[in-house]
Amino acid sequence: MIKRYNQGKRLSEAVIYNGVAYLCGQCCHEENEGKKDVKTQTKEALENIERVLKSIGSDKSKILSATIYLKDISYFDEMNDIWDNWVLEGYAPARACVEAALAEKELLIEIVVTAAV
Repeated sequence: MIKRYNQGKRLSEAVIYNGVAYLCGQCCHEENEGKKDVKTQTKEALENIERVLKSIGSDKSKILSATIYLKDISYFDEMNDIWDNWVLEGYAPARACVEAALAEKELLIEIVVTAAV
């Protein structure tokens, strides 16, 4: 059985299948796009991930994989300053980080995670 959460016409915020949750890309709070540096946008994206995971009965200790999209790879170290303090010790997921053009020009980061439920 497939469960879709906060489904819209274009996407669902999360989809669960066989006990695995697939989250859509999480960014900073919409009203703050373009007003924040990469550290702040990273922090807000991670807060959104935690919110979505909690709403579906999971948490960050159950993240299996993460893909991080940076507008500019030069933000890598700044993003990792936030990421490294956010990830629970002993629960680091498989992870990839790439430079990418993001959907909104103000966005500096987008994070996609898969987690167990």
